[in-house]
Amino acid sequence: MTAEQTVHPSPSDIGEAPPGIFSRQHAAATLTFATVMFLTGFAALAVVPTLPTAAEDLDGVALFPLVAGCFVAASLLGGVLGGHWADRSGARRPLALGMILSVVTLLVSASSVSVWQLVVGRFVDGLAAGMVAVSVTTAIGQSYPEYLRPRMLAMMSASWIIPSLIGPPIAGVVAEAWSWRVVFYGLAALTALPAIALVAVLRRAPANDGARADDLPPAEERASRPPLLVAAMLSLGAALGQYGVSGWDVRHLLFVAAGVALLVVFAPRLLPAGTWRSARGLPTTVLLRGLTSGTYFTVEALVPLMLITERRVAAVTVGVAFTASAVLWAGASWVQGKLLQDVARHRLVTAGALIMAVSVVFAVAGSFSGVSPLLAMAAMPLAAIGMGMLDPCVTVLSLSHSSPDRLGHTTGAMQTNMNLGQVVVLAFATAVLNAGLAAGASRLGGYAIAFSLLLVPTLLVAVLAVRARKD
Repeated sequence: MTAEQTVHPSPSDIGEAPPGIFSRQHAAATLTFATVMFLTGFAALAVVPTLPTAAEDLDGVALFPLVAGCFVAASLLGGVLGGHWADRSGARRPLALGMILSVVTLLVSASSVSVWQLVVGRFVDGLAAGMVAVSVTTAIGQSYPEYLRPRMLAMMSASWIIPSLIGPPIAGVVAEAWSWRVVFYGLAALTALPAIALVAVLRRAPANDGARADDLPPAEERASRPPLLVAAMLSLGAALGQYGVSGWDVRHLLFVAAGVALLVVFAPRLLPAGTWRSARGLPTTVLLRGLTSGTYFTVEALVPLMLITERRVAAVTVGVAFTASAVLWAGASWVQGKLLQDVARHRLVTAGALIMAVSVVFAVAGSFSGVSPLLAMAAMPLAAIGMGMLDPCVTVLSLSHSSPDRLGHTTGAMQTNMNLGQVVVLAFATAVLNAGLAAGASRLGGYAIAFSLLLVPTLLVAVLAVRARKD
């Protein structure tokens, strides 16, 4: 079957009223994917606040950067595996396996007797998260016509709203009243039955809920098997880099150097040719994903740290900013998918990047002692608005540049560079912050410099977005 035969027709081509994401044709797929996002979002948002307590209880505070960083590192590998698997046999199987692994990793982490077992649990969790994220995006590309993809991606963002509102508070109460282990065991029990149901639904799903074997190209024409060694080395490099920037001595610098060397050697092998030089089309969309995700998650990591440790803002107040960010991200995503669906996607990417640049300016201004810290806190929801507007557009552009039989490869590359962006941008900002402190700069001054550097990737995105447009 040719690629042209697998392309969904637009409503105008068939002269009928356009079906929506909850139409009879798409309702089962929509509900399935929304359930997956809800469960993964709830688990992710509830687990992360309990990790410092778990590390302390296991006498592993010194290794906390590895506990946190191995999740991102493993998701690199999971994204590659899931993307190639989805191209070879459809998105259902990697999605189902990812959900099963999500339950297993919660049990592994809950029963940890050492910090290293917790590291293993977080690594498997990252592997599962990478597979799920790539599989869902691939399945959306396989299941929905192009005009419905922005709405469906907005639905995926909206599925995180309730988890963002109730996940962290519930986890905090349970961990304080009982134990952090109860949080992990409870999430495993909560996720197990829906995961089993999801596997059953995927096995019985109609053809339009995923790629059928008949819709895939012959085996000799499919994507080659994933470069496992390359993906593993890239994950190792990311983990070493995350661990290395936690200190500023010779040993940590050696870890950083090793991590950077692995990233430089192996990252280009998993990304489209021309990604680093922003070649038109898919390479630019992949580059944009890395720059934007790296900037956003660096803001999300360093702004709360500065507010709590230096500006003495109450943790509950910072928590309000997290909740507002999740809600506003979903709201901006809905606006771009519903109210601005006729605007060129690359223009919305530019607009979102400029909003993120303003949020960076807020973070810098809020780093000065004479300015209200609320200005820095406002950077988080403002950055979320920018991401909610541009992130679905970048995904839609990437799918439009990919042939139907290469959707998994494309989403895998997007996932890979998203995680690389988080590792590289956050590591670079943290290294600058630590270098400033080592040189005798004030802590607030170090934060201001680190935040200022984030203007570079946001403005680059605003300029380069036009190179990602679909001609």
